[in-house]
Amino acid sequence: MLVAFSVTPLGTGEEVGELVAEAVRVVRESGLPNRTDAMFTTIEGEWDEVMAVVKAATEAVAARAPRVGLVVKADIRPGVTGALDAKVESVERHLSR
Repeated sequence: MLVAFSVTPLGTGEEVGELVAEAVRVVRESGLPNRTDAMFTTIEGEWDEVMAVVKAATEAVAARAPRVGLVVKADIRPGVTGALDAKVESVERHLSR
């Protein structure tokens, strides 16, 4: 499955990059395939392992923020791997025509 999520620290001021980096650090240390862009971090793996990483990343931010916003979007396709790159490659292939 692919899970795209965004953790937003609330009540900490306008500069949230340092706290968001804590969440991204948790994701990268998980060893699961992942990608971070300006809005979301996407992780690929099995349900339990992906959701455990989302929880740990959220808790890392919550440890330093009085309130946390969490947005999660999932693409659940049992047996499919490599979707993190394959979806983007498909779009790029269509754009190059």
